[in-house]
Amino acid sequence: MNTTTTTTTTPSAVPSQAARWTIDPAHSGVSFSVRHMMISNVRGEFEGVAGDVTYDPRRPEATQVSATIDAASIRTRNDERDAHLRSADFLDVARHPAISFVSTSVRRRGDGLDVVGDLTIRGVSREVTLAVSDLSGEHTDPYGNRRLGATAATKIRRSDFGVSFNAVLETGGVLVGDEIAITLDIQLIKQG
Repeated sequence: MNTTTTTTTTPSAVPSQAARWTIDPAHSGVSFSVRHMMISNVRGEFEGVAGDVTYDPRRPEATQVSATIDAASIRTRNDERDAHLRSADFLDVARHPAISFVSTSVRRRGDGLDVVGDLTIRGVSREVTLAVSDLSGEHTDPYGNRRLGATAATKIRRSDFGVSFNAVLETGGVLVGDEIAITLDIQLIKQG
């Protein structure tokens, strides 16, 4: 009597290759743009970003993200505007020094991922979806560190987070648009 045993591997039976990665602040950036006076976009960035990602390329839907941004690190190439953005009219960095994001779920989207999570600005949390694209494979840098990177984008309404300062223009419209487009270019370093 000849018996053959067949083993089938299902995605849930595949051993996890999840690794912890940290955001490399020297090679990562968070930028934004917002409509100004209804005629052009003003662009800016945050220089202080940190966080951790747990990622398994074989099970990307199990990804976990936790990140913080130093709200006072906002830069728009105009010192007066930057000081106003740090004030209680906008980010209120004296009372809310950090902007945070914590993922709650991840789903595949074509070649990318949708990372759903809670974004907290000025102490107000709202669910947002980061559309992740350009997810690189792992690479080794000249110092032996394993790295990978990705780009993510989302749009938010600042009024949803209690950031409602504005001025009505005499020609109609408002000084600062409500919708903010956000782009994250993130490079990660593998830990352990």
